[in-house]
Amino acid sequence: MGKIIAISNQKGGVGKSTTAINLSACLAEKEKNVLVVDVDPQGNTTSGLGIVKETVENSVYDVLIGEAKASEVIKETQIPHLSVIPATVDLAGAEIEMLSLSERETRLASQLTALRRKYDYIIIDCPPSLSILTLNALSAADSVLIPIQCEFYALEGLSQMLHTLDLVKERINPKLKIEGVLFTMHDARTNLSSDVMQNVREHLDAPIFETVIPRNVRLAEAPSYGQPINLYDASSTGAAAYRALADEILKGSKTNGSKKKWSWKRLGFIDS
Repeated sequence: MGKIIAISNQKGGVGKSTTAINLSACLAEKEKNVLVVDVDPQGNTTSGLGIVKETVENSVYDVLIGEAKASEVIKETQIPHLSVIPATVDLAGAEIEMLSLSERETRLASQLTALRRKYDYIIIDCPPSLSILTLNALSAADSVLIPIQCEFYALEGLSQMLHTLDLVKERINPKLKIEGVLFTMHDARTNLSSDVMQNVREHLDAPIFETVIPRNVRLAEAPSYGQPINLYDASSTGAAAYRALADEILKGSKTNGSKKKWSWKRLGFIDS
């Protein structure tokens, strides 16, 4: 049975799509069968894997509103072992259309259940908001990977995300776990990046990946060429980091955070 991992953070610009693209590609590089499900209306993961959105006839939108089965809209990518259920601009209107549908928070989950036997990993890229699309992803997932940028305001998104996960576990998906918190866009030249990492590691009660994704020009360039980093520049530091992350996912090896309860004061950003 394949494992379903949602990549989510309610704050944008923290590397969700970059992680969905490159983690999936690095898992496929290790000959794991991987399916990426793009539920972000921006469709960056779709285009970042080389799929031209304008040529897509059926997408995750059709799956969510019940006009197609997930198995019918899967597209193969340029990478062996890696497929994608694409997103198009139609997805932006899905939330309104789904309001009148039954079981609207679990429609994706019911579709992906049938695909678990075919894929080792199903990676879901979520939108940067708490929406019906995000809830569909979290209801389908076994676990959540939370990317956070190594900057102060990114921590606000982490706080919101942890609260959301508590609510989802309570009301929709009690088996949902945190796969791990992933530090992204790390700049070793700044003290802030190191301070954020240290404070989170000391005080967050959640698994944290040892792998840290650096700021890397090649990582930023790759999506404009419709390629993951292990195709665009296999020798870059970005490619090495995402290969290391894939190894951690495969081994299930993450450090445990502190057992202290999360709070802004404990993180040192609010005066006592």
